[in-house]
Formats: sequence, C-alpha cells, structure tokens
Amino acid sequence: MLRIHDTRARQVEEISGGRAVRVYTCGPALHRRVHLGDLRAYVLSDLVRRVLEGRRTRVVACRHVADLGGPGGHARAHEEAFVDDAAALNLRPPEHAPRAGETVDLMIELIAGLVERGHAYPAPDGSVYFDVRTFPAYGDISGTRLDDLKPADPTDPTDAADPHRRFHADWALWRPADGDQGRDAPWGRGLPGPHVACSALSLRFLGERIDLHVGDAARCFPHHEAERAQSDAATGHEVVRHWVHGERPLFDGREMAESAGDAVLLSDVVAAGLDPLAARLAFLGHRYRERLDLSWDVLRAADRTVRRWRARVAEWSESPSAPMASSYAERVGAALDDDLDTPGALAVLRELELDESVAPGSKFETFLHLDQVLALDLSTEIGKPRVPPAGAGELLAQRERAVAANDWAAADRLRDELSDLGVRVTDTPEGQSWAL
Repeated sequence: MLRIHDTRARQVEEISGGRAVRVYTCGPALHRRVHLGDLRAYVLSDLVRRVLEGRRTRVVACRHVADLGGPGGHARAHEEAFVDDAAALNLRPPEHAPRAGETVDLMIELIAGLVERGHAYPAPDGSVYFDVRTFPAYGDISGTRLDDLKPADPTDPTDAADPHRRFHADWALWRPADGDQGRDAPWGRGLPGPHVACSALSLRFLGERIDLHVGDAARCFPHHEAERAQSDAATGHEVVRHWVHGERPLFDGREMAESAGDAVLLSDVVAAGLDPLAARLAFLGHRYRERLDLSWDVLRAADRTVRRWRARVAEWSESPSAPMASSYAERVGAALDDDLDTPGALAVLRELELDESVAPGSKFETFLHLDQVLALDLSTEIGKPRVPPAGAGELLAQRERAVAANDWAAADRLRDELSDLGVRVTDTPEGQSWAL
C-alpha cells in the first residue's frame, strides 16, 4: 500500500483506501500561463492517482478551475493552454472540474454558514472576514502560528492595516466588487476571497471526508492553512486526512516568477524540439519533496531517455512473447509505495534495460506494464520504421569511413557521440549495425 509523507503529521503515513480514495488538487491560477514550476504539482497528483489505481484502488479526483477574479478575457485562454499541457503530460482528467465562476452560490452558502457558526463576521464595507482566533489549530500544516504573523505597521503606508479586520491575521471571505464579475450576496455585491473556492468546491464535489489533498508546497501557507480552517470550521471536524506537498522546481537555479515572464512553459520545451514527456520524466527523476533544479541539459537528457526507451520497447516487441519480469516489477512497485521513490523506480528500469539475462519479450511486457504509472507513452514507436535521430545518419556514415580507414580513435569517438543521441552501434563481420 502507498505510504506517503503527510505534511501536517510530519511523517510518512499509509494511505488506507475504502471504497474510493478522494483526492483534491487546487486548480492553477489563471491570471497567467502555467509554467513548469506549476506543472510539477499536477504531475505529482497524477502519479499519486496512478499508483493507487495500480493497487486496484478507485480514485475520485477534483481539481477546480480558478476562473474568477482575474483579468478579463485571459482566464479562458490560460485555462485552454493548461488543458493542453495536462494532456501533453498524460495527466488523467479529474472526475470533477467545477468552475469557480459558475459556483459562486456554493461559496456564498459556505460563507453564510461560517458567519452563522461564529467563525466569520461581516464588516461595514460589505466585506466578510474569517475570524482566525476561533480556529485554534491554525498553522498545523505549515507550522506558522498566529504569534509568528506580525500586525501591520500603521506608520508604513505600504503596510497599512485593514480597518475592518478585528485581528490582523483574519482574511477576507468576501470582498466588495463592482463590474461584470461582481455577484450579489447578502453582504452586498462582490467576489469571494482567494481561499474560499477550494473549500466550497472540495466539500461539494468530494464530501466532508477527503482522503488526500495534493499540491504545491508554495501554497501550503497561507492558502492551504486558510482552506483547512474554513472547511473544518464549516463542518465541525477535520475534513482532509492527509496533506501532501511537492516542492516547486527551479530553472537554472532561479525561481520561476509569478509573472512567468522569465519562466519556461511546456510549449517552450516542445518548441526546442523536445518531447513534452521529457518534462514528466525530469520531474520523476527526483523525489517530489526535493528542490529540483531544471535546466535545458536536464530536459535534453530526459528527452534522450524517453526516446531510447520507446525505441527499445519497439525493438523488444518483435521478440517472442515472455512473462513479465516480476522481480523487477515488484521492486519498482516497492519503490513507488515508499513515499513515491521515483528515482529508485527509474534506476530499477535502467537495470532491467541492461540485464541480458532477461528475455526481450519479458522486458517488453514489464516496461509496458510499468508505463501505466510512469505515463511516458513507451509504446508509441511499436510498428514504426526505425529512423535514426537528426544528425545520426551523418555520424554513422563518418564512422563507417573511420572503420574502413582503421582510424579506431575516431570510430570510438563517433560511437560515443551516437550513444549520446540514443543510437547503439555494434561492429559485426558484415560491418557496423545500429539500433535505437
């Protein structure tokens, strides 16, 4: 059974599934394009789902669409781009994908319930605030306590306190807003606060008992703290059993900014001639709680591995069928069950690839079986004619000439260059042969 690190419990815990495991993931902010820094969390959520389903556990997933409150006209385009990215990364669509803009009534209902229970209060300007001091468990996930949150400095005009809040750490559940996006509510026309949608929609579509909340560590505070406080205060009990957070990756040692002006998009990866699933493999190459530092070199190396494995699977598919290499499959499964040790799982696959004692047909069955979790489309080259990658044809010709001239130093150098492209060269009495 899957064991995974629970951020709130601060330890690895077993995920015990009943009839179904309910998983919630916050939708991406749609005020900008989603970049690689954001996408790692969604690959994590998809991996959790695939590992559970591989253990014959039914998963019901919800990921909302955060289309409310952003710049007009951009949210839908950014949403469509995210849907394309999700498909390119083989993310399984959630069973529920409610739009925040179409479900404001659920948020108003939640806010009204919090006011009624004494966990929220209306302000004279039409705002409604969550009264954080009524929720003593605030900070359990991130470790950030109310005493750590300093009140605003009244002498600093850039840090002015909100005059309508009773306590400096209270946050807005409802804010006055005019214009097309504003909605009518008992407190006046406005919009829900930034944390309300996740509470309201997860409760509506997954119920009051959610097994897993998977997300980006950057959202742990304040978003997930506020979400937990709202949901638990509304229901009177702990709603989420396990909180799982993945670290946000860097790129060339730098944070990918919220503005995404200098961030790398998945479309940039494709424009560079790389397979989008190279990004997925690059994510899987590190533990999800590690601060992965992406680079173009890392992505190119992952791209070579994806293409090589697809070529090997196609090659093995032409061999006689053989049972799956169960010992290798079990080792991969054990690594994934151990807090999603994806680097360990990939190391086992590389070992299997090179193990000459395992029949090709057995490698074929094992790689395809494990690809149900890895989701790297390893079967796509089956039945296709073998075509060397760009640049390999000229290198092969150069090597043939070097061998004919007995220039073995050049031949060895060219063999290494071809290996970097994923082309394996073998010298035979009839001349050199190659395989991907």
